[in-house]
Parts: sequence; structure tokens; C-alpha cells
Amino acid sequence: MVNYRIGIDVGGTHTDAVILDERYQVVSETKEPTTEDVSTGIYNAIKKIIAMANVPKEQIKYAMLGTTHCTNAIVERKRLNKVAVIRIGAPATLGIKPLVGVPEDLRVILGKYVYIVRGGNEYDGREITELDRGHLLEIANELKGNVDSIAITSVFSPVSTNHEHEAQQIFREVLGDEVAISLSSEIGNVGLLERENATILNAAVVNVARSTANGFVNALKEEGVHAKVFFGQNDGTLMSVEYTVKYPILTIACGPTNSIRGASYLTNQSEALVIDVGGTTTDIGVLVNSFPRQSSLAVDIGGVRTNFRMPDITSVGIGGGTIVRVQEDGNVSLGPDSVGYRLQQEAYVFGGDTLTTTDIVVAKGMADIGDSSKLKDLDENIIEEAFNQIVEKVEEAIDRMKTSADPIPVILVGGGSVLLPEQLKGASTVHRPNHYGVANAIGSAISQVSGQIERVFALDELGREQTLELAKNMAIKEAVSAGADSNDVEVVDLEDVPLAYLPGNATRIRVKAAGVLAE
Repeated sequence: MVNYRIGIDVGGTHTDAVILDERYQVVSETKEPTTEDVSTGIYNAIKKIIAMANVPKEQIKYAMLGTTHCTNAIVERKRLNKVAVIRIGAPATLGIKPLVGVPEDLRVILGKYVYIVRGGNEYDGREITELDRGHLLEIANELKGNVDSIAITSVFSPVSTNHEHEAQQIFREVLGDEVAISLSSEIGNVGLLERENATILNAAVVNVARSTANGFVNALKEEGVHAKVFFGQNDGTLMSVEYTVKYPILTIACGPTNSIRGASYLTNQSEALVIDVGGTTTDIGVLVNSFPRQSSLAVDIGGVRTNFRMPDITSVGIGGGTIVRVQEDGNVSLGPDSVGYRLQQEAYVFGGDTLTTTDIVVAKGMADIGDSSKLKDLDENIIEEAFNQIVEKVEEAIDRMKTSADPIPVILVGGGSVLLPEQLKGASTVHRPNHYGVANAIGSAISQVSGQIERVFALDELGREQTLELAKNMAIKEAVSAGADSNDVEVVDLEDVPLAYLPGNATRIRVKAAGVLAE
């Protein structure tokens, strides 16, 4: 019996979906317009690929979703949880309050219940002061019935997690299991304010993640599919529904990541630059050992500075729906605005009255989309100037993402990649694989499940070898709890950086383990 899997990726313009067989061959694929409420677009895509595939529904065993729900909720400031912000760090951190630097409109939503409690640790793990358990108990009773999510951040908790775990226990006992609790030591890196922000955002989108997961499961059931559901996370791997609801912030930026993983699979390349051209933007990322290169910088989400792991992606405001304008002096400018999912109503080739980049490449004979006869009066100079600008903007971005002057293989994916030619400056080769238009959905469907830990360890306690072994086992345990098969998990990435300024021979260790889905 063949086990099939569904992969779905929600983009700003299109929701892409595929069904793959057990050898990861594409059985059916579709691109549906992304709807304003996102969910309807997902339902439409599921319905379409199942009808096209004509496979027994009971043999669809897995369904994977890469979604923008959580990103949208933060950017639009909608559907966010009622959050309590608990910082364990008085008196050391009273000088800078939580939510400093967060945009005012978001601070109004998330800053209603903010507390700073005595406690926290020094950089070497010693207590700054004893945890004020009595104050935490008071706060827990005060919050009863007022909040549904709590973000707990303690000073230097990546070094010592004790105070965060004790606080979690107190809130659990008073508020029960209904209130979601996010711990900063499980989400961000060293750096108090950015880690705290990431934890607060995570706590704010728990309900969005839960309703998205339930909606996805119900949409599948309506079609008679009872598959195991997984969500894409932003390191190119999957996580279970339970893990997603606990760490929803990890779904942010999973779209470009899915495209990078799909590009790797479709071309069998493990080291390359991936250019994903959508309807609105072009995202460029780097493949390292078949996974996306991670960013080492603080990342801004919805105006909030955070420091949890994110893929290293640069975005250019060029897509298939980007509007082309001709100024009075004859100069041509591109975007940055796009007609997005309205391309089929507004572009010249579809009888609309907006000149887009899609019209430009159809006029050049590079793509067969819509009715090219509608472009016969388009000035040749405008076509050439607009096309040159498209290529130049992408070539500049390629240059920014490379780590050396040497040419690098480039893989073009995404429906909008028809905008780009077969040769690009800085590229040794340019591949546009079969199924390039749904590479993101394929990336979602073929992904493994991973777990990652990033902690500061004192090597003096156990010695280097045993400490690394401990860190590896922690990452493997994380992968299994995220849904990986315990018999098929291996460490895929390990990095340790000695911290000379800390006592105890301290080292920051980051380990990632990945494995196939548990049956």
C-alpha cells in the first residue's frame, strides 16, 4: 500500500499544494490564490489536489503546512492572546522595563500585565538574588481569569533555567493547564531584551497557532483525510501540532525556508543560492548541507527586535505582480507595490489596465501567460528597461548573499521565476527544475523533523566530550518530542563557541538533530 503525503505552503499571493507518493514523486500540484482569511485558500487547495490526484484518501498518511498565520497576526496586530509578561531580574534589570523599543500600538495590546520579580542569575550561573516565590504566587492569583498566556524571562536563563522552571510550576499550580506558558530559555539566545521580546511574541500567537492547526485538521477531515498533521518551522524541518502550539514563533519565515528545502530536493544540490520569486517579493537564501543558512543577527518581526533562530534571507521587492510605472520623462520604475493575487484581473495580458513585470517577460517571449496580443503596442524601450532593472536588482541581492567573489550555483523556484533569464552575474550555473512553481509545497512535504538546543555549558563540570554528548542527547530528545522517529534521528549540525569572558571554561553549544517522521 502506497503512503501519500500532502504539502501546502501559504504565500502572500498563492497557496501552493502538492500530493507526493512514498518516493516523493509529485502526483498532483496546484496554485490557488491566497485568500484574505488565509484558511479558505488552504481549503480550496486541499480540495483541488485531492480531486486531481484521484488516490485513495485513506492512504494519505501525512499532511504538512507552511503558514503565514502567526506572522500575519503579529504584523496586523490581530487575534493576539491576552499575555502576562513576567521578568525575573529585580533589582538588576529595573533600569530597562520589558517591551522597551516595541512599537506603541503593540505595547498597548501586550503591556497590560507586566511584572518584574526578584531573582535571576549571573552570567556564570550564580543567583543574583533568591527567587521571590511569594511575589510570583501573588501575581498568579491576580492573573486568574485575566490572561490566557504567560511569557516568563529570567536573566541569563540560557545558562541556568532553574528560576524560569520554578516560576512555571507556581503558575501551573494556580492557573492550571489551560493557560499557555512560554519560557525564554526554550526560545531565544543570550541577550535579555531580544530573548524577552521573542518569548512575548511566542506567547501572543499561541491561540492563532491552535486555531490554525484545528482548522487544517478539520479541512482535511471534511475531505475524508485522517492524516498526521505537521507544521513547517523556519529551519527547514517539521514539528508536530503540540510542538507548534508550544512554539508557534518558529513558524515565522518557514515559507522561504520550504522553498530552499524544495529547491535542494528537486536539483539534488546541497550547496547553492536559492532564488524564490513569488507574486510580491523575491526571497534569496543560501543552502548549506541541504538546509538554509541561519542568520546570526537580531531579527525584526513586526517592528519587534528578537534573537531567536531565523533563516538568513534577503528580500527584494520584485515579483510576478510587481507594478511597472513609466514616468513622464520616459524613465521606468518597478514597484515596490504589487497587484499580488489580483494578477489575473489586473495585468495587461489578462485584459487588465496595470502594467506588471509578468507583462514584460511575456512581451519578451520568455513566458507564455495570458494573451500576448494585448501587449503589441508596448514600447520596446520600456520592455528592455524594465527587464534590465528586474535582473539588476536580483543580481545585486545575489552579490549581497555570497560569502566570496567566486560564482555559485543558483536555483530558481517559485511561479514568478519566469521573470529571470538562464544566466545571471555571480552564478556559475542557473537551474530551474521541474515543478519549480510549487517547490515550497514540495519542501514542506519532504521535510524531516528536527530538534535544536542552544545553551551555555560549563565544561569544567563534565569535561568537553561528555558535555557535547549531553547537548547532542538533549537535541535528539527535542527532535523526538517534535515528532521524529526515535530510531532514525541523527545530529545534523553542531557548533560550539568558547566564551572566554565567562568562568568555568564556558562554551555556547548549539546542536540540531533531525530524523524522519515517526509512523
